[in-house]
Amino acid sequence: MIQRFIELGEGYSDIYELIELTNANQHRLVHMLALHTKIDNKELTSLVVILKPTDPGKFQPLYICREGIPNPHFLPNKRYDLFVETANKYSKQISELSVKPSTIFYERDLYYQYLIGILRLNHYLLPLQ
Repeated sequence: MIQRFIELGEGYSDIYELIELTNANQHRLVHMLALHTKIDNKELTSLVVILKPTDPGKFQPLYICREGIPNPHFLPNKRYDLFVETANKYSKQISELSVKPSTIFYERDLYYQYLIGILRLNHYLLPLQ
């Protein structure tokens, strides 16, 4: 199985694309995540939507708006509220995790490998088969 992050942007206007992808793929929706981090003394959140793997092909997409949304626990905001509304619409809980920022990784791919490891350990992703 291939599990890969697909970055839509940092959560400005691309949050609407993340919501639309969720609506269009509601039958494949597995998890909705909020990954909290701190960059330059700013509390930020990445929003992630995890879909079921394709069949055939065994490709599992993880759509992400990376580190561009203020952490709603420090600064409530409309973009996060839209994500919550979408989760409620499909009876999903938003799982929240604290993670390291992408800025400490030499390459973006290393950051995404780190996140996949965390998500597997916490059983948000299936083990490779």
